Amino acid sequence: MSHKKHLWAPWKMEYIKNKDGSQKIFSDKPNEGDDRENFILYRGKTCYVIMNYYPYNNGHLMVVPYEEKNAMEDLEDDTLSDVMQVTKKTMAILRTHLHCEGFNFGANIGKGSGASIESHLHFHIVPRWSSDTSFMPVVGSTKVVAQGLHDTYDLLKPFFEELG
Repeated sequence: MSHKKHLWAPWKMEYIKNKDGSQKIFSDKPNEGDDRENFILYRGKTCYVIMNYYPYNNGHLMVVPYEEKNAMEDLEDDTLSDVMQVTKKTMAILRTHLHCEGFNFGANIGKGSGASIESHLHFHIVPRWSSDTSFMPVVGSTKVVAQGLHDTYDLLKPFFEELG
């Protein structure tokens, strides 16, 4: 008897089909024009904020430079500064409106780090709550995301519009 658990996740098929990197997700999505469908919450001068399609937690967002670079040292200084300012404002929005108690923030840079899209540097902001380490991950080896992506988008979008 196998103890392997199975989770049906049909939304990941788009990611699986693009494993060869032929689609430039972070370059293509901002040009498609439908921000709600693409989960783009904010467009800044050098970067934008997009929801993670496969979130670790509710409100898992990414700050993505428009310019496709795969290394931190290749980013222009004004882009890096803008990324940090947008990250700061994004964390304030999440803390205030999702009532998170902390964050995991960072980037997987290069194949060796486990980057799933290694050609386009992006920064993850994962809201955290004391309760998100409840019994489900510990006993059931299962992570629960409590809100649908469009519901989270609709909740957060007005606050990102205020950033102008």
